Amino acid sequence: MSAKRRSGMLAGLLALSVVSVACGGSDAEEASSTTAKSATTEAAKATTTVKAVEKLTGKINISGSSTVEPITQRVKELFNEDQKAVEITVAGPGTGDGFKVFCKGETDISNASRPIKAEEAEACKGAGIEFVELKIGYDGMTVVTSPKNTAVTCLSTSDLYALIGPESEGMKTWASAQALATELGSTSKFPDAPLSITGPGAESGTYDSFIELAITPTATKRVAAGKLEKGKEKTIRKDYNPSADDNVIVKNIEGTATSLGWVGFAFAEEQGNKIREIKVDGGKGCVEPTPATIGDGTYPLSRSLYVYVNKKKMAESPALKGFVDYYLADGYDAVEEVGYVPLPEAELAKTAAAWKTARG
Repeated sequence: MSAKRRSGMLAGLLALSVVSVACGGSDAEEASSTTAKSATTEAAKATTTVKAVEKLTGKINISGSSTVEPITQRVKELFNEDQKAVEITVAGPGTGDGFKVFCKGETDISNASRPIKAEEAEACKGAGIEFVELKIGYDGMTVVTSPKNTAVTCLSTSDLYALIGPESEGMKTWASAQALATELGSTSKFPDAPLSITGPGAESGTYDSFIELAITPTATKRVAAGKLEKGKEKTIRKDYNPSADDNVIVKNIEGTATSLGWVGFAFAEEQGNKIREIKVDGGKGCVEPTPATIGDGTYPLSRSLYVYVNKKKMAESPALKGFVDYYLADGYDAVEEVGYVPLPEAELAKTAAAWKTARG
């Protein structure tokens, strides 16, 4: 999404950014006046942001999702081209681990590849931490296998449940899951080959989102039918290879001829022919993950991406305010640049409005 397209939506936010981030004096007043006038001509063109104001200083600590990490890292690089005195650290241990430190007040921003859970929000509340949730884009969890596995090109969500869900514990071959898949209504034919599964661990938002979209809908029906023990609706088989490192997942997928796993779309795309993406059928036919199918929700494993900002830290730090202002304006092109799907115009406007309200 171009800066020009965003300018109309974010003009009010950008004008506010210049006034708030700049230090006092005639320079600040001039910047504010200039921005207000330019808002009437192409709505400031989304260029009079932090670059137009006095240099910022400070530290910003960011942690959380390894999926969102490349976006925030790129925004950091672009922001630091002009704001060199702001020291920003970006880590990607996983969404869950990120919220743990965020809700202890140890980070300023938490990247997330899923919405914050009720228990995580409660932990923040208990620690007196208020935050603003900012939706920034979309990703599609991409199901992958080895390029050598030509027998599998599309898997339904029923297939994914049969292969990876809680009832698949102990199944060592693809064919072992055939009876369960057929019982669930699948018409797929699995190969009689070893089944080696590698995916994100429980600390990852990609793990949680995969379960929510690929496993839980079928699991809930199985519980209702008395086929699955209640309480296992949000679980998968334990005997798979979990890793917090996407590179490890890809290495395992690449190294086993009949492998199966899942990673974020942008990361999968980066791998070229090391791995092969599998289409997913959510009930309306096989759909390939692409920016278009992820953005319009036709790809069954599409999900939203977020950043969470600590309100108290934001109020105390012009640098943090300036960074988030930049993230949602000039820096927003990083979402698409690193391979993810930008928000539609109306949704980005909602994000901008939420930020404007939070920052005051």
